[in-house]
Amino acid sequence: MSHDTAPDRDAGALRATLASRFERLPLSRWQVTVRVVIGVVTFFEAFDQLLIAYAMPAIRQGWGLSTAEATLVLTVGSVGMLVGALFSGRMADRIGRVKVIAVCIGVSGAASLALAASPGPTPFMLLRFVQGLAIGGEVPVAAAFISEIVHSHGRGRFVLLYELVFPAGLTLGALCAAWIVPALGWRWMYVLAAVPGLLGVVVRRTVPESPRWLAERGRPAEAAATMDLIEARVRAATGRPLPPVRPVAPAQEGAGGGTGGLFTGRYRRRTLVVGALWFTGYFVNYGITSWLPTIYGTRFGLSLSDALLHSTVTSVAGLLGCLLAALTVDRIGRRWIFALFLGGAAAVLLVLAALGAGTSAQVLLWTSLAAVCFFGSNISLYLYTPELYPTRMRALGCSVGGALNRVGVILGPVTVGAVYAGSAGLAGVFAMLGGVALLGALVAAACCEETTGRTLEELSP
Repeated sequence: MSHDTAPDRDAGALRATLASRFERLPLSRWQVTVRVVIGVVTFFEAFDQLLIAYAMPAIRQGWGLSTAEATLVLTVGSVGMLVGALFSGRMADRIGRVKVIAVCIGVSGAASLALAASPGPTPFMLLRFVQGLAIGGEVPVAAAFISEIVHSHGRGRFVLLYELVFPAGLTLGALCAAWIVPALGWRWMYVLAAVPGLLGVVVRRTVPESPRWLAERGRPAEAAATMDLIEARVRAATGRPLPPVRPVAPAQEGAGGGTGGLFTGRYRRRTLVVGALWFTGYFVNYGITSWLPTIYGTRFGLSLSDALLHSTVTSVAGLLGCLLAALTVDRIGRRWIFALFLGGAAAVLLVLAALGAGTSAQVLLWTSLAAVCFFGSNISLYLYTPELYPTRMRALGCSVGGALNRVGVILGPVTVGAVYAGSAGLAGVFAMLGGVALLGALVAAACCEETTGRTLEELSP
């Protein structure tokens, strides 16, 4: 069936026009403001996401949970995130990025407040699932939105500096938990995490919808008007006229949208490769970070405050790895970021396994070095995934990546718990995690498609 029809040509021309208008926009206070507004939301979603790991020792003691029950409490939120990621991507491609982000913010804030008042493990797990729906829904849609409002040159640095708010949220959550949980109890952490639910209103009032999405949904007048508004705000922010438009050639219409489109033509390989990277990276990440406070307490006999402090050091190291990735991703390219960082994580974890992971200091040093690597790789997926899909299914592609992320987040802690409880012990845990990281590195080196410096429309027609 031919795609060379007048409506297709008109749609392709509109997409090319919007791309060329975005390409001429200098980075300004306007883009930074949007990045900050959406970033604050993502920051607190990250803050919420890892709270359970730091609250778990106190929750487990207070409610008398077994290891199996503690594992269920740890993972039920991730199941919600998996469902939320799949559902939100399809909704964001249908009703808009900003609407979905705002709804997810409100639900997450309300769930956090309810978690603070939870009377026992059963309602706590139900609320964790609901909160997971919102967190899993917001994060991939926000990544798709940010990628659609910036030009191709320097896109990696811009997007990853925004994405730094996620590991920063994890780090601040760890720092707050290290003080608040021993002093005031775990419930106050969830009270604090509920405050940003009010930001849903701010997002709806201050952040415009993506012109690329409006054009894709057959709303050319709204797309043009929103683009005019964005250009006016950038002119006001810079105080200078915009550079002239340099035309971008219209792209040929590609595969259809929807889930089937993710496995059609060029997108089939992309989906399989990026899915493998999401799974392996987050399997390793959460296999380590979700169990570290408990391992420090049960294996090495550290106090609650010391266990949380040790775990916080690893989170801070991960934040440094994210910054390193942000500053180098446009220079060395996406493919080598994944290959080198996952390969580094594999090497470090295998060394720790060979050493026997016999002391808390040993675990602290080597897991912190590994965190530099797997945090840096994982944050780059939030840049890379939106680049691989066209506007009509970009949010869906991101959400599928987010869902495979959740599969890794679920299976990582479960597998670590099983290996840790078995004959292989702690050394076996790190050997297994190193092997998974090595698999991800090999997939990246052999199969990743480079996207640096190319427009979204050129990459994904």
